[in-house]
Amino acid sequence: MRLSALLRLRSWQILFFLGLSLTIASAQLSDRATAATPETAPAELKQVLSKIDAAANSRNAQAVLQFYSPNFTHSDGLNRQSLEQSLTQLWKQYSNLTYKTELQSWQPSSNGFQAETVTRITGTQAQNGQQVKLDATLRSRQQFQNQKIVKQEILSEKNLITTGDKPPSVNVSLPDQVRVGQEFSFDAIVQEPLENDLLLGTVVQEAVNSAGYLKPATADLDVLNSGGLFKIGKAPNQAGAQWISAVLVRHGGMTMVTQRLNVVAGSTRPAR
Repeated sequence: MRLSALLRLRSWQILFFLGLSLTIASAQLSDRATAATPETAPAELKQVLSKIDAAANSRNAQAVLQFYSPNFTHSDGLNRQSLEQSLTQLWKQYSNLTYKTELQSWQPSSNGFQAETVTRITGTQAQNGQQVKLDATLRSRQQFQNQKIVKQEILSEKNLITTGDKPPSVNVSLPDQVRVGQEFSFDAIVQEPLENDLLLGTVVQEAVNSAGYLKPATADLDVLNSGGLFKIGKAPNQAGAQWISAVLVRHGGMTMVTQRLNVVAGSTRPAR
């Protein structure tokens, strides 16, 4: 069975709001020498958090994009123009998304400041008579200059998309990071008893890059003899990031879960 992974919500479509919470001028933060906790953030910063989430929740594209520099760069090869195009497309697919961004840490830098945030995005859409649910969580690092985001890096992400009345509950095990050329294990285990249900599934591994964002992935689903997917993958021979996705289908629904695997040069902790 071949499945076109049109339901996937790529990280490029939801990362717009990862760094939109921190537009306090760097001059206000210049007396901080090390990373500070959210509790120490100034009141102005907390107010900006609220305002940016409000702009995203109201789907005001111009209000969102004003926080990105014209020279904005991204670890996945994106720029401000591709962000704008993607934002419009995303809101056509999901008209009721809810955004909640939380500040994790912040600190001054030589010409501005950097901050780490976690964004959770939830929403639904109707597709082929079924409800599609999205639950995505991303952690990112932003560099700010003159109240604009000039650079952004995705540190981790997990995207969960489900359809049907009873989509399988899936527990995924994947390392956050591996070395180039290193083997790693990827397990996606269905939590409920299968009983007499037939379980179909597959694993898809894709490079994270701007060219792949607009090209939907396809996947051949196989009949599974066990209650999940248990695969050994291999990282490419050059540093970068990979999307690792599990697609699992049983009577009553489908679950697609995607996590980011960072591939680094040199040594790192062993893959589990």
